[in-house]
Amino acid sequence: MTHQEVANQLKAVKEIIVLIYAFNATGKTRLSVAYKDATKGSDGRHSGVYYNAFSEDIFVWDNDTANSEASMCMLVNESSLNRFHGAITEDKVRKKLEPYKPTYDFFFNQHANAEMGIEYISFFIAGDEQTRIKISRGEERIFVWCFFLALFEVEGWADMQDQHFFIDDPVSSLDDHNIFITASTILDLIDGHFEKRKVIITTHHIGLFAILYDWLKKGEKAGTYSKATKPLILSLKDGQLSLKGFHKEVFLYHLHLLQILNEARASELQAFHFAMLRQVLENVASFLGVGRVGFVLEQLGFKPEERVSEIVNFLSHKNVYRFESAVLVPDNKKLFEEIFDGLMARYNFVLHAPAPAPAPAEEPALRTLAAPAP
Repeated sequence: MTHQEVANQLKAVKEIIVLIYAFNATGKTRLSVAYKDATKGSDGRHSGVYYNAFSEDIFVWDNDTANSEASMCMLVNESSLNRFHGAITEDKVRKKLEPYKPTYDFFFNQHANAEMGIEYISFFIAGDEQTRIKISRGEERIFVWCFFLALFEVEGWADMQDQHFFIDDPVSSLDDHNIFITASTILDLIDGHFEKRKVIITTHHIGLFAILYDWLKKGEKAGTYSKATKPLILSLKDGQLSLKGFHKEVFLYHLHLLQILNEARASELQAFHFAMLRQVLENVASFLGVGRVGFVLEQLGFKPEERVSEIVNFLSHKNVYRFESAVLVPDNKKLFEEIFDGLMARYNFVLHAPAPAPAPAEEPALRTLAAPAP
């Protein structure tokens, strides 16, 4: 199939939340453009709003190398969105940035002509507004994502093009903690617009896919979202695209998670690592056919009356790692290590040194878990 044919297939999906996994270079951004064309009204107007690589390309750095970076800033290229910039304040974007706990501040520099919107954005360390700084690539991606989250709330754009959100890979250059935060902002977006419009998320990041899949299909709000969520796999072979259903397969992701958690023990465990540990427990439970984290914990030697499941569930909640201290207290760190060591011993996992990233395959690799130790 072509991107346009896949877009038409996607348009016909009845579920209101669509979660798509695809390798890089499969054409997710082209799919978002094809979907935009497929869903235009008879008058040629867009029916939804989009976040994709074109959104990120609006923002371009001017490093001001001729003046030793004295006036370094992020330029905002002209687009159809400039006329909405006047309704976006620094405080609205700061509110969206709060969960990420940024270490910088910023201010908008408007064009003299208000219709042209923001000319550029200056970044600085709080207390030193005169010294311009350049934020990292990951911080830049987070900033642009939060800018668009604020823009989604501006009257006259998203409320007028209200048939769908199409969110294409907002997680490039982000570390694992910020992947979790971004997943939670997407869940917030779904919470705010569920049943009002379709939400389509595409990603190459198996972690983001797994987090959203777990929250939407198995999490505390699964009763609301599970039947309304359609997980799909977009793959490319011999120049032809295919869009297939994703059902109860187990991604290789659990092994990647265990590797990350093992490395984290050697440095510093943080609150979001408990959310990752819970996903491993859920994958094991799914493989065993019980679908219950508590059963796996019992297999590891924890007793039901110890309320370990409740502690794991609480520490995995997004509000814990969004708003509480990032570092685990000693008791929780001890519990984490006991569960991790129990998993490694009970299910015979063997972790190897990280290998070079494999070349893109036709579809993401799937693998079952090792058989339980006798």
